[in-house]
Amino acid sequence: MSDSDLGGVLMALSVVLAAAHATGYIFERLRQPRLVGEILAGILLGPFVMGRIAPEAYATLFGQAAGADRTGVVLGFVYWFGLIFLMFISGSQVRGVLAEENRGQTAWILGVGTPLPFFLVLALGLFSVLPIDPLVGAAGERMATLLVLSIAVAVTSIPVISRIFYDLRIMHTRFASLILGAAVFEDIVLWAVLAVATALAGAAALPEGDVVRAVSSHVGATMAYVTLALFVMPRVVRAVSRWRWNVFRKSSPLGYVVLVLFVYGAVAALLKVNMVFSAFLAGYGVVGGIGGTERERFAPVLQAIEQFAAATFVPMYFTLVGHRLVFGAEFSLPMLLLFVAGSSLLALLSVALGARAAGFRGLDVLNIAITTNARGGPGIVLASVAYDAGIINAAFYTTLVLAAVITSQIAGVWLRMVLSRGWPLLASNPEETWLPKGAAAPSAAPASEPVEAPVAAPKELSVSGSAGITPGEG
Repeated sequence: MSDSDLGGVLMALSVVLAAAHATGYIFERLRQPRLVGEILAGILLGPFVMGRIAPEAYATLFGQAAGADRTGVVLGFVYWFGLIFLMFISGSQVRGVLAEENRGQTAWILGVGTPLPFFLVLALGLFSVLPIDPLVGAAGERMATLLVLSIAVAVTSIPVISRIFYDLRIMHTRFASLILGAAVFEDIVLWAVLAVATALAGAAALPEGDVVRAVSSHVGATMAYVTLALFVMPRVVRAVSRWRWNVFRKSSPLGYVVLVLFVYGAVAALLKVNMVFSAFLAGYGVVGGIGGTERERFAPVLQAIEQFAAATFVPMYFTLVGHRLVFGAEFSLPMLLLFVAGSSLLALLSVALGARAAGFRGLDVLNIAITTNARGGPGIVLASVAYDAGIINAAFYTTLVLAAVITSQIAGVWLRMVLSRGWPLLASNPEETWLPKGAAAPSAAPASEPVEAPVAAPKELSVSGSAGITPGEG
């Protein structure tokens, strides 16, 4: 790579990173999810804004011009690195969120709220009630597209919900534990289903008999990988971490954790398991495998990875997601409106049914249903993986990304309204709100002021560095 090539790459990375942080900061000050601003930055830098206003600059910046293909390759690398680190961080944060007091109620929400919309959409698609052909991507595999559609209706965002809880100072509440506990197990199952969908898409060109063998082999490898990653590898990581001859850990604990992430990914590639799923399981396994006194030692290491990734690769990933959105002839506004309305209604009703079966009533049910409908990062990751695999087309990719943004916005606005009015998140825990009983609701702080809770949060609701979410994460 020549100096001019390297200069072009650095210029493109500088523009993407600067735009991501600028718009993310503005949206954060407006009390909106940071990732929405980062996606907007990608739209502004994309072919439908910058590409029309300054086509030559756009072509040079994003590797579209002659001789600038190296820039496109590097941006693709950054895109995937951001996605892998995002999933690793998500996996590392989900250990220990399921409080014992919530396990029975979480089981009801998970057992009804997730399977019901998934299997209902799957059944409607199999009986041709739902039109699948307008969503099918380059691979031409309808079943894979139907699986992605079913996942998209049921998925819940761990990173975005965690960030909303952090911003609202409710991360340590029983409500937060209930929501995140259900989301953890839900996402593990749905990522496994996505692995099956990508296997179907990859085997689409094979003869019919070979497709069955290829998919069966892939599913078997994926299930074996998941079982090892969830139940065996945490113990292996724990043993290796304590091994006195582990020079990698002694030399650099941070480098050691990143090495574990890379090894997870390399093994997944050999088994042809989805790389994004492997990154999630790596985060889960690393935290699960580090216990006792080692956990305290590795806490700053995991926090350093979070902070670096949240400041560089992750915001650039969301910006490049926005850059890929289509708003021309391929974009379908009716598709977006129908999907957002239909999928949200189905998800809300399913989770509400599960919440009522768990014993919740009234406002509790509404709070749980609206919060779990936030699809955020996982919804966007689902769209990215499915689009790259040729499972869905550009119009449905844009629909899934925008639906993830819209549902996340609604969840954040709803929870802020509930807390600002002094309503409890759960009737059984009336102390989990911003306002003491009988206090008047505060007026909203101006957007130019730092975002703080209207009154000092009770001690049990305060957020410490152990919450696992760093300011600036999308």
